[in-house]
Amino acid sequence: MAPVEISARSTYLETNRHNGRTQTGISDMQNIFTHPLIAPLAALSLLAASPAAAHGVKHAHQVAQGSSEVAIEAVKLNSSLTLLSGVNGFTGGNVLVSNGIDGMLVIDDKIPEMTDKLIEELSKIGDMDRLKFVLNTHWHFDHAGGNAELGKTATIIAHTNTRKRLSTEQKLDAFKMVLPPSPKSALPVITFDQSLSVHFNGEELKLMHFPASHTDTDAVIYFSKSNLLHTGDLFFNGMFPFVDVQNGGNVLNLTKSVARLIETYPENTKIVPGHGPVANMRDLRAFHKMLTVTTANVVAMADAGKTLDEIKAAGVPKEYEKWGAIIDAATWNSLIHASLKK
Repeated sequence: MAPVEISARSTYLETNRHNGRTQTGISDMQNIFTHPLIAPLAALSLLAASPAAAHGVKHAHQVAQGSSEVAIEAVKLNSSLTLLSGVNGFTGGNVLVSNGIDGMLVIDDKIPEMTDKLIEELSKIGDMDRLKFVLNTHWHFDHAGGNAELGKTATIIAHTNTRKRLSTEQKLDAFKMVLPPSPKSALPVITFDQSLSVHFNGEELKLMHFPASHTDTDAVIYFSKSNLLHTGDLFFNGMFPFVDVQNGGNVLNLTKSVARLIETYPENTKIVPGHGPVANMRDLRAFHKMLTVTTANVVAMADAGKTLDEIKAAGVPKEYEKWGAIIDAATWNSLIHASLKK
């Protein structure tokens, strides 16, 4: 089966409903080397790149200059929890910070090129000398990119498969990326298979693994006292998600996992998605409905004998035409189609 490639699109604007600010992210994922924030990461990760790709990365470094306006914005969610999200450019996934009597704990740590800015923001929240834990929701570069630096002093916790993938060479053909093994400091030192509890700052953080969904490494983290859930990339709020079919992800299983989230957590749970603004259960149900409806649409076309090209060209039901902020409709249909083959 041919690998799915992400279709090139223009930069999207994502309105953060939580604070009224406008955020920008990337949707030109097929041409990822030209994005000003991803380009330096590509240069670091494509150690096995072809000469042609290496030339593209060199050009991307030139494009990357002048990206200083890209920033990380902090939004206080309650007395101990702070959301760190990107403004004016792609910084990686949503970061959640717990700061209190036991010190500081961070969930996900963006892309490598944002590490200095991430540390700058963390230093405003608490004492970096008291950063105790980094929790990864999964292995992708936009969620574990700061591990190498933060892991020099903090203990990294993640699913067993996250350590396996970070410790070995990985390929993301959809992004035209080859990622070398991560340094020792970037690797989780505490891993789990199904679930794990971390007692920190007066909360029980309940980590739960959801297999073969966005990837084969996914974990969500629930703050029991705050009634707040960080879903990682099991949830892209208001947009089609990237599903890493090449590395253990599957749209059908993702749909089941999202249904489990809805069934498992209280109706009034506040939700931090992997990408997009802070959400609630209504938003998560809308995401689940989108997964169900668009998958059924592709299944019907496949059963009718449509080719992949025809399925991609057919688009999505009208109600979801505006969901192509990161992944466009044609690419989303191809990810669903690839999942049906697994």
